[in-house]
Amino acid sequence: MKIAVEGCCHGELDKIYETISYLEKKEGVKVDLLLCCGDFQAVRNEGDMKCMAVPAKYRTMQTFYKYYSGEKKAPVLTIFIGGNHEASNHLQELPYGGWVAPNIYYLGYAGVVRYKGIRIGGLSGIFKSRDYRRGHHEFPPYNSETLRSAYHIRNIEVFKLKQIQMPMDIFLSHDWPRGIYYYGSTEELLQKKKFLRQEVESNSLGSPAAEELLAHLQPSYWFSAHLHVKFAAVMQHQPKGNASPRVTKFLSLDKCLPYREFLQIVDVPERPGSSDGLEYDPEWLAILKATNSLQRTNPHPWNPPENNGLHERWDFSASEAAMMQVMEDLNGELSVPVNFSQTVPAYDPSNPQPYTAPSYTTNPQTTELCAMLGLTDIYAQVGQGHDELRRVQESVGREEEPEDEDGDSVGSAEEPSEYPTDTSGLSSSFNPDEITIEDEWEEEEDGKSDAAVKGDECSDVHTPGRMVLPEPISDVSPNPLSRLMNLPPPSHSTPAAVARSQCGAERLCEGGDEDTTTARILKRTSGESETPGSRGTTPIIKRRNQVIYTAVDDEEGED
Repeated sequence: MKIAVEGCCHGELDKIYETISYLEKKEGVKVDLLLCCGDFQAVRNEGDMKCMAVPAKYRTMQTFYKYYSGEKKAPVLTIFIGGNHEASNHLQELPYGGWVAPNIYYLGYAGVVRYKGIRIGGLSGIFKSRDYRRGHHEFPPYNSETLRSAYHIRNIEVFKLKQIQMPMDIFLSHDWPRGIYYYGSTEELLQKKKFLRQEVESNSLGSPAAEELLAHLQPSYWFSAHLHVKFAAVMQHQPKGNASPRVTKFLSLDKCLPYREFLQIVDVPERPGSSDGLEYDPEWLAILKATNSLQRTNPHPWNPPENNGLHERWDFSASEAAMMQVMEDLNGELSVPVNFSQTVPAYDPSNPQPYTAPSYTTNPQTTELCAMLGLTDIYAQVGQGHDELRRVQESVGREEEPEDEDGDSVGSAEEPSEYPTDTSGLSSSFNPDEITIEDEWEEEEDGKSDAAVKGDECSDVHTPGRMVLPEPISDVSPNPLSRLMNLPPPSHSTPAAVARSQCGAERLCEGGDEDTTTARILKRTSGESETPGSRGTTPIIKRRNQVIYTAVDDEEGED
C-alpha cells in the first residue's frame, strides 16, 4: 500500500491532489491513502475564516470549500489531524473524528482508525503548558485567547492515548516529539533552521506530551509537520519486558509551496484479509467509553487519575470484554459509516458573504456515534452552557496579577506545569510554537535552485519520486487480543528499492544501513496554476531574523 504523507496543508488541497496525480502518472504508481499532518484549514465559508488563528490578510478561502460543497471530490482517501491554523469551530463539531467532506476524514482531538489493516493514530493541535490541563471549553465566537487555546493539546487526550496497549503502525502529530532531533542529522537541521539551535541544545524544542506518547506507543512510523522543514530520524526504543526493542521511523515535512519538500510516498505492506475501507478501532472506542466520565468542558485545571492511592481507578486500558462490547454496540460492523452531511452553507464565489458570523452547530456524525457508544458530545455540552462558560472565561481573563511599579505583570495564577523541563513559558528562549504567524507564509531569502531560476520550462520540473522506508524492527510478543483486532505484530517488509532518478536521491535517515532504501523528494513547481484568492507563486521575501529573536507575547506568534 502506497501512502502519501504531506506536511502542513494550509488549505492547498487542489495543489496537493494535483501533485499526487502527477506523481502517479510519472512513476506509474497508485496512491492509496493521503495523510496530512495538520494546518489543514477546513474552511467552509467566511464565518469559518473568523475562527482561524491567522492574520486577517491571510484569511483566504483556499480550496477546501469545493470539496465540502460537492463541487469536487477527493481523489484519494485523506486522513488528517488538526494543527494550529484551523477553522476550530468546524473541527470542534467532530471531537471524536468524522468526515469533513466526502473521502476526507478528521481524526478528532485524538483518534485511532484502521485502513487495510494498518493502524493509524493521531493527536491534533500543539502543546502549550498553560492550557494542557484544562477542559475543551472554547466556543464560538472566540475571543483573542480562546481563538488560540482551542487548538492546544489537552492532557485528557494524551491520557486516552496512553491507555493503548496494542501495536501502532502510524502516528501523526503536528508539532514534533521533544528530543526527536537527537536521532537524526541534527546539524543538517540546524543549517536549515539556525534559529532552533538554542532550543535543540537545551532540549526544549517540541512537545513533551508527544515525547511521552512516542515512548509509550512506539509506532513503526511517526509523521509530523509544524516547523516547515524536512527532517528524518530513526529512534530505537528501550525494550519492554522480554520483547525486542522497537524502532520508530520519524519524518517531518514542509508546507505545500514551490520547491519545498512537502510530500513523500511511503510503502507499507497491507495485512492479508483486511477490509478495504476505513474502519473504527475497537480498542480505541473501548478507551473512549471508559474515559468518557473524565472529560471536562471548563477551563479549570484537571489532572488524570494516577496510582497514588487517591483514585479508585487509574487504569483505563481496554479489556477484551470491553472491546467485545464495542463490537456489540456497533452491531458487529467496524466500517466507518459514509455519513457526511453539510452543517453550514458552503462558500459561494458568485455570492460572497463577508459578514457571515462564526457558526455553532452540532454534527449528526458525532450525535450518531455518541448515541451508539454512550459518549458525551462535549461540543454540544459546551454549547448548552456557553453563557455561563463565557462568564467564567471572562472572569479568568480578568484575574488580577501582581504588577511592578511600571504596571507590567510579574506573576501568573497558573499552577506549575507537570513537566519539570517545560520551558514553553520562558520569554528569554525562542519557542517554535511562538514563531510569528506572519512567518508562516513568508519565504526564506535563500536563493532558488537553478531549476527555479529557469522558470516554468517542462525540462526543469522536478521529477517526483516515491519513498520506501526500511523495515522496522518488531518486538511485540503474541497478544490474546490480536485475534479480535486482526492486528498481528507489525512485520513490514521492505519492497524492492526504487531506482534513483537522474536528479539524484537521498536516504530517509542519515547513518542508516548500507542497503537502506533511498527516496526522492517531491516538490511542487512554480508552474502550477494558482487559485483565486490564494498566494501567488512568487514568494514575498522577508528576513526571519527581524522578529525571530524578539521575545513575543506567548501566543501572539505561534507557527
